[in-house]
Amino acid sequence: MLYYLHYLSPYWPVLNVTRYITFRTAAASLTALAIGLFLGPWMIRKLREFQIGQVIRQEGPATHRTKAGTPTMGGLLILTSALVPTLLWSNLENPFIWIAVLATSAFGAIGFADDYLKVVRRSHHGLLPRYKMAWTIVVAVAIAIALVMLANEQLFNTRLIPPFFKNFIPDLGWFYAAFAVLVLVSSTHAVNVTDGLDGLAISVFAVSAAAFTALAYVSTHVVFADYLQLVKLNSAAAELTIFCGALVGASLAFLWYNCYPAEIFMGDVGSLGLGGALGTVALLIKQELLLPVVGGVLVMEAGSVLIQVASFKLTGRRVFRMAPLHHHFELIGWSEPKVITRFVIMAIIFALCSLATLKLR
Repeated sequence: MLYYLHYLSPYWPVLNVTRYITFRTAAASLTALAIGLFLGPWMIRKLREFQIGQVIRQEGPATHRTKAGTPTMGGLLILTSALVPTLLWSNLENPFIWIAVLATSAFGAIGFADDYLKVVRRSHHGLLPRYKMAWTIVVAVAIAIALVMLANEQLFNTRLIPPFFKNFIPDLGWFYAAFAVLVLVSSTHAVNVTDGLDGLAISVFAVSAAAFTALAYVSTHVVFADYLQLVKLNSAAAELTIFCGALVGASLAFLWYNCYPAEIFMGDVGSLGLGGALGTVALLIKQELLLPVVGGVLVMEAGSVLIQVASFKLTGRRVFRMAPLHHHFELIGWSEPKVITRFVIMAIIFALCSLATLKLR
């Protein structure tokens, strides 16, 4: 809404800055940070009053049992801190913004239902896995249909842009919808399985969101896109830079309370919402194939679960001491802060590699 202040610039010239993406991205990030830091203590207190605490899996590492009862569903704080500044600082007539906001909210709602059932049942079992997957697919299909409709209006394209290639940009047409569903479901559950240590998922996500902030800006900037020989996107997609900036600010605010030892956990409402946001942005700015590089740590975590399950079903043996991967390193003797720090370092390396691919074409 504050975007429209630039219409008053003939009377107050300083308000002209609200026209610029860079200013509004910085403003959205700082607003998200401020909201998260301000609301954090209040939300932690309320969650404790309502006894909305984390239920720990008995089969998990023994060191995690002391975390039982820690306030959970902190993803509500993250999503509020991210979505409110997005709506404040972006152009609300932009369809890309609404797709990102609604997608994040919808995936977060699935996570909320899962968290709510865990709290009510006092168990780590929430939605049945098949129901959680089914609703995730339903939301992903709705987003995919919206993207195809945008493509029919010439506001979006269904081409893929592989890293390292200048001229190989295949058009998937209607098959793009199935590909979009795969991207969204994968990114959503990758963040979900990464959420297992204090500050791990939100730290890795913050790095990925920062990388996508840069990618969204460069991919939609006429000069930069032409210099880097990127496929030109609809200029309206530039507003997603603001959304990504708000995600970064919200992530940093939540990390303030979620860092080791955590005062609050994000729960599935946070992990599913953030995973959906990451996948949606990747699709909208045409960096779908770069998402596994940006979120390299997320891919490692999700991959470790798939490998563990496949190995156990096929051979009866486990590859890792425990999956996801962060638990394996805990069980071989790494302290929790060491696992978190080293995974964040890897996340930064992956993010830098993803940005480097823009030039290597």
